Order: sequence, then structure tokens, then C-alpha cells
Amino acid sequence: MTPNLKRLGWSQHFTAQMSVEEIETLTPVRIAEVRRRHIIALTDALDRLELALTGDLVASDFAVGDFALTDGEKIIRLLDRKTIISRKSAGVTSQTQLIASNIDTLFITTSCNEDFNEARLERYLAIAIEAEAHPVIIITKADTPEAGSVDDYIARATAIYTPADVVALNAKDPDAFGALMHWCGKGQTLALVGSSGVGKSTIARGLTGLDIAIGDIREDDAKGRHTTTARSMHAMLEGGWLIDTPGMRELALHDAAEGIGTLFEDITDLSTACKFSDCAHDTEPGCKVRAAIENGTLDIERVERWRKLRDEDERNSETVAEARDRGRKFSKMAKSVLKAKKARRGE
Repeated sequence: MTPNLKRLGWSQHFTAQMSVEEIETLTPVRIAEVRRRHIIALTDALDRLELALTGDLVASDFAVGDFALTDGEKIIRLLDRKTIISRKSAGVTSQTQLIASNIDTLFITTSCNEDFNEARLERYLAIAIEAEAHPVIIITKADTPEAGSVDDYIARATAIYTPADVVALNAKDPDAFGALMHWCGKGQTLALVGSSGVGKSTIARGLTGLDIAIGDIREDDAKGRHTTTARSMHAMLEGGWLIDTPGMRELALHDAAEGIGTLFEDITDLSTACKFSDCAHDTEPGCKVRAAIENGTLDIERVERWRKLRDEDERNSETVAEARDRGRKFSKMAKSVLKAKKARRGE
């Protein structure tokens, strides 16, 4: 393992996947950008290399942050990931959209205004926990907080998931980024997520020194314009790697049951003690969750958010085959109903 390859984040996890022949004939690279017909990768010399997609490989198979093996012209094989962050694709499709792979830390960005939303933060936290990436909640616009003090926002963020680190900063202050450098050293990879207009691009520029475009926030609704349009990986000033992502209008969870269970551990622990194993935590006798709500030890709004995420994850975790099967059954049912209607009308 060369020093630069180690700096890219390479570890024994990836070396163990290579055969002796592959070690002698192929070169490891890390995916920095995924485009429609080719890949931009970083070599152990930290050069950018354009590689063709051939055979059965397509762009959707890759995530920024992946490690792969190349012959210098094309990708030969994609290596198994240590971690992956993904979401269900927007819309009705059951496909998975890969966001970032092999990351150590997830920077979850929000701000001291209307963007701060516990339900949205819980979604990002569930994804981080599921991927075994350390979550860091970054609260921007600390110089101009709305509806309370900065300490109020920090307390609200900390209450969502205490193992997460919480950092409040004024992204316009160049010295503020020192509080984030702990997670940005050599060999470390972090992904930066959050809705548009919260200062993601400003943070990315502060961590990398790159001139990344910044969108202005609209004061009337606290929503910013999308300025980052594609995922990409950049070297940080401290030696690590940053994967930047576009602002996401829809973050649909899938295959995140363990992350949700850990995030809402107080509720899931109670649910396992309910009288009935299939308790819906509604009107069933012996329901520990409902009892905790009634005695004031559990917040009903938090329970509703847990229920919503759990149900959404179960629904979105269907395989493509299951979704198609469900679609065929619905189509068959609809045709049967239509046929019955026509029969009643004598058609």
C-alpha cells in the first residue's frame, strides 16, 4: 500500500479482495465523479483519470467514493464497499440511488432558521447510523439565529441523537472551520448533506479551499437555490476527502431499519415489551409505547415520526421484483373491477 493510496482511504478491507494476479496487473483507483458514459477516478499519484464503462457495468452501479480496479483504460472490477449511503430514487420507482460510499463521517447541515427540522435531521441520522458513519450535525448561520438562541438550536439537535456531535458555526467566518478539522485528516472521507440554502457549498469551500459556487438564500421562505448539481469528491486542506452532494428535495429511506431502531432506541425498546408482538401501538391492551405516552415519559410527536419512518422504510425496502409483482396484482384487480362494472351495465 503506497502512502498516497492510504491517503485516498485505502485499507486492508480492499487489499484482501484482490487476487495475486490482480495485484500484479491492475491498478486501484477511487471514484471521484460518476458521469453517464464514463468515470473520473483518482490514482495513487492523485491524478484524475477518465475511465470507460464497459461490459455489464453502468453508471448507476457506482457511487462517488467507491474503490475499483482498472487496466488504465477501463474499469475492470468494482470492490466491495465498507459503507454506503443511498436513498430510494425520487418518484414511484423502486430503484436505489447511491449517494456516497466508504465514508467515515457524515456532515449533516442545517441552519438557525426555518430549515431546522427535527424530522428531516432524523432521516439523515438514520442513514448515517445504518451506514456506520459518524454523524456530525452542523448548524450554520449561528450569527443570525431566528426564534431563539444558538444554544436552543444546539440543545434541540443534541436531543435528537446524543451520540452525534453538534457544531454551530458562522460559515462566513473563515476561522469557524477549525471546529470541523478533527474529521478531515489524511485517510478520512466525509460526505456533506443537507437541504439547499444552508451553506453546504460555503462549508465545502472552507474545507477544500476550492472556489465552489454559493447560492443565495431567499429570505421569505428560507429556501436556497440548488448550486451543487452532481456528487463529486475533493481533497480537503487537512488531507482528507470531501464528497459533496446536491441539496435533496426528497430523501426517501430504504433498508434503514437498524438505523431507525437505533435512532429511536427508547421507543423500540418499549415496543419489544408490548403484550402483543404485532402491536400497532394504537389501541391494543398492554401497549408499553402508548402507556409511556399517556404517563408523559414519551413525546407523542416523536412516536409519530418514528412510526412514519418505520412504515416508509418497510414500504421502500421492497425489491424491484416485489414492486413489479404488486403492480401486476393491482393491474389485475383494476381490470377485474372494470370487467364487473361493464357486466352490471350489460356491456
